Amino acid sequence: MSEDVQVEPEVGVGVGPWAGPWPEDPRYDPELLAAGDRRNVVDRYRYWRLDAIVADLDSRRHDFHVAIENWQHDLNIGTVVRNANAFMAAGVHIVGRRRWNRRGAMVTDRYQHVRYHESITDLLVWAHGAKLPVVGIDNLPGASPLESVVLPYRCVLLFGQEGPGLSDAARQACDHVYSIAQYGSTRSINAGVASGIAMHAWVRAHAVPPPSS
Repeated sequence: MSEDVQVEPEVGVGVGPWAGPWPEDPRYDPELLAAGDRRNVVDRYRYWRLDAIVADLDSRRHDFHVAIENWQHDLNIGTVVRNANAFMAAGVHIVGRRRWNRRGAMVTDRYQHVRYHESITDLLVWAHGAKLPVVGIDNLPGASPLESVVLPYRCVLLFGQEGPGLSDAARQACDHVYSIAQYGSTRSINAGVASGIAMHAWVRAHAVPPPSS
């Protein structure tokens, strides 16, 4: 039995039924044209079928993947998935438990390729097969400052749990570990925030400007 949880329907700032003659483009969904589109999508995807949106995203995804450990039902995983959608990660990999709180993802997991790995070893086998270095993001002793490096063009960005950070097995699996500069009193920032910072660092180094919506 799958551990995946049910999620609420996707709701955003919507538009009403299509006004005027319907477009003949097969990417458009007749049900959405008739009833309106309340999904949280950019304007260029209004009224499009879900599979058409995913296909268009697949044509221009970036060459980095995102992985996060899930041993304690971390509530930040949804935010990591949402960030992966915003920054166009090639895929999201969840290591450990399949069950995770999807509320923070705001249904963006529908537009992402999410894969599950039972252990860090399984993720490592996949990454090596794809010839992708594993880059850990954690404030560990000996970690290089993220601000001083350029992330690899093709890689897997790996994040740990809120609190303990990367597990020992994850640390040993990483080809590189980078830290995020912090100046306050707390030991760490949560994985959702860290993932957004790291993905944006990749985008600043390697991505072209996004298409207009």
